[in-house]
Parts: sequence; structure tokens; C-alpha cells
Amino acid sequence: MLVVAGGVAPVAGQSHGHPHDAAFVQDDGEEREGGIEGLIAGFLDGRGLAGALLVLGAGGLLLTASVNRLISCLTRAAFGLRVSLFGLAILFTGVELDDTVLALVLSGGNLEGAALGTALGTALAIVGVTLAIAAVVRPFSVDLPTDYVALFALSPMFVVPFVLAGTLTFVHGVLLLGAFALTFGYILVRESRRETPVFRTSDLGQSMRSDGGVALPTSVAGIPEDRVVLGRTGSGWLWISLAVVALAGIVFASMLLEGGSEVVVEEMGISGTAFGATVLTAILTFEDVMLTLEPVRRGVPEIGVGNVLGSVLFSLTGNVGVIMLVSDLTISRSVLTFHLPAVVVVTALAAYFFHEGRLKRWHGVLLGGLYVAYWTVALVTFGGVPLGG
Repeated sequence: MLVVAGGVAPVAGQSHGHPHDAAFVQDDGEEREGGIEGLIAGFLDGRGLAGALLVLGAGGLLLTASVNRLISCLTRAAFGLRVSLFGLAILFTGVELDDTVLALVLSGGNLEGAALGTALGTALAIVGVTLAIAAVVRPFSVDLPTDYVALFALSPMFVVPFVLAGTLTFVHGVLLLGAFALTFGYILVRESRRETPVFRTSDLGQSMRSDGGVALPTSVAGIPEDRVVLGRTGSGWLWISLAVVALAGIVFASMLLEGGSEVVVEEMGISGTAFGATVLTAILTFEDVMLTLEPVRRGVPEIGVGNVLGSVLFSLTGNVGVIMLVSDLTISRSVLTFHLPAVVVVTALAAYFFHEGRLKRWHGVLLGGLYVAYWTVALVTFGGVPLGG
């Protein structure tokens, strides 16, 4: 990553040869990544473009299959446990633990500026890429409660007072983690007390009967696990367990996509360019695009919108809070004058569209256009952008 000292880390691509990458550096100067990422990097080492394309294909197939399983398992778990599907979606797709691990690695390596940049970049990409694509491909109705929309619109404002202070500290991190706990807790408690489904106009909401029963819509009916799980005692918790497995598959697939994409960009000689960053961002946000678009397409937008709302809230509260627990960060002027205002504007606009009750195709075009405009200004003026995803 290309790190700008003292502020958000604009990214114009990733290179394994750069001393500031989020990896572990040995005494001999060679980078060695740890964990699963290290295993993937070891597999790709020496296999060139063909091996990277193979890994990309495997990652794409695994991601698609895992997302489809997560949609079906969460839907069944919500019915089995008689809890809110929207609430489950917030927990399973909104809390992005892989982003938290990345933030800890970057902060621990004195790259807290890069960690903050990634958090802001993720919030922007979730709205400007993920939500925009879903609206363009499959416009859908939204009936979120007004207080949820307000929390979403105000989520960037949780960061503003601390940014104005000039330096983010441990105390600020604790306060932001508290804001994360309060906002997520409020939504989950509110959902547990709701008698009417959040998306009552969706296929799933309309399938709810007045006697409390439900008929699964055809879009999520008929998966092989039904033969094993249905009818068993505690089937709701079994579906939760299977959802955890599906979520693990999504995380692993994302690692495959990231590892393969970096090699492809380098092998094609486009690393460190705007195009390289565009390719990487597109691939790294593919997970969130799938988690938003596929539920909408299958008639359960509760999961897709839960992913968008939860991811933005988490990125701007919990994720930034974790960064501050590890190290202090002096905020650069570009964060206050450009990057954070961009997050505020795009999030507020998306919240207004939610409040209107329907995401239309032109809404997606506008959000995507603003994201492209942000990229253009950031690259021309600041030499890079925070890498989302």
C-alpha cells in the first residue's frame, strides 16, 4: 500500500515488494504473510498468471455457493428461532471481522493511517459500489423504520468530533466501540420486539401468515440440508451453525480472490496504477456485491440491506475504534476536507433513498457516479484513494 504519512492511506494498488504492505517482513527483507493468506501466497508462488486465474475462478465459485447457502440458512434460522431475519443479517454480514483483523495488522505495523483509510474506503465502496450495483441490476422496495434510516445517515457523524480533535486516541477508540455496541444493540433489541417484519412488502414478508406461520418463498426453498435439519429439535440453531460454515466459506473465498487478484495485477504489469487499484477494488468488493445483490434477486432484501447498513455502521464505529485501541493517529487535512465529507454525502444520499421506500435504477447510477467522481478527484488531487473492501 502507498501510505501518506499522518493521514488516510491512499491506495493506488498493492505490491508484494513494497516495504509498507500489510505483511510480515523477515530480516532478509522478503515479506512473509502468515495464516491462511500465507498458505495461499505459497501456493501461488511461481505459478504465474495461470495459477492466479485458477485461484480467482475457485474463489468466485466458492463465494457464489457460500452466499447462496448463507441466504437459505439465515432465512430458515430466522423462522426456526422466531427471530428477525434483518437482525441476523446485521450480525452475520454487517460485522466484518476480516476487516477488523486487517485493521489490527496495519495498526500494529505502524500503518494506522492505512487502517483508517481502509475503513473509510469500505464505507464508501459499500454504498457507491455495492448498493449502486444492486439498485441498477434489480431495483427493490425498502421499508426500513425511520430510526434505522437515521442511524445509517448519522453513522459518519460518530467519527466527525474525533477527527475535529486532530488526533485519534485510545479514549476515542473506546467511545467509538461503545457507539458500535449501542447502535447494533439498539437495532437487535428493537428487532426482537417487532411483530411486523421489517421488509413486510418483500416476498418473505408477504409469506408471513396472520397465525404466525410462514410459507418459504420458492426463491429460498428446497436445499439439500432440508432433508437432514428440518423436523429436528433445535433446528433453528442447526441452521445457525450451517450459516457460520457458509460465512467461513465467504471469508475464505474472499482471501482467494484477494490473493489471486494481486498476482494477476502484478503479472499484467498494472500494479501501482489507477487501473490496478480499480481492478483490486472491484474484486475485493465482489463479496459485498454478492451479499447485497443476490438476496435482493432472490426476494429476501432483508439480508442485502442488512449487509449495507451493518457494514457502514461497523466500518465507521467498531472498525475505526479498534484502530485507536492499538495506536494514536494524527489526522491529515485531506481526511477532514475531502475523504470524510465524501462518506457523509454519499451515506446521507443513500439514506434518503432508503427513506423514499424504493431503490430505483437511477439512484444506483447516481451513487455509482458519485463514487467514480470521488475516485477521479482523489487520484488527481491526492494521488490515491482508500482501498475499500
